[in-house]
Amino acid sequence: MVAYLLLLVAVLSRVLAMPHAAWLNFSAEGGALLYFGARRPWREMATPLAIFMATDYCLTVYAYHYSFRWESYVTTWAWYAAAMILGKLLLSTRSSFARVAAATLLGPTAFFVVSNYAVWVAGSMYPRTLSGLAACYAAAIPFYRNDVVSTAIVLGLAFGIPALVRRTQPAEAQAVLTRR
Repeated sequence: MVAYLLLLVAVLSRVLAMPHAAWLNFSAEGGALLYFGARRPWREMATPLAIFMATDYCLTVYAYHYSFRWESYVTTWAWYAAAMILGKLLLSTRSSFARVAAATLLGPTAFFVVSNYAVWVAGSMYPRTLSGLAACYAAAIPFYRNDVVSTAIVLGLAFGIPALVRRTQPAEAQAVLTRR
């Protein structure tokens, strides 16, 4: 249930933050996808993928008033799936502080590297030179920073609150919390 609630929070964080450019990619999306992958079975992973694909479409067409070109989103959609897979592989069996911290850095970093490379290759904003690639990555640093921070907040709360409750509650409450 918590994984689906985080998906709702992630969609709302994108839709409600959309008009405010200062947010610069500060959304619950990355953390929600990593958590979903960690806590839900493989067969359910198409649901968040479809939800975020629909969100991308609606924001592009209705909020930003651009024509929708699915080719522009392939990298992002692949990252959605990769984030859930990373969550499954890294956090489903054991969710220690080190594993959550690793997921917090790996998810946004992978997206930063791959998506900005795709922008540089496919776009016309930056020259196809090494300095153009460097400029593309440099321009994306504020987005990357906020992606890491928002992922850390979401994963910190999603994994930290239950861990804190387990440490502060008697054994009976721990048994209830560990059941899924």
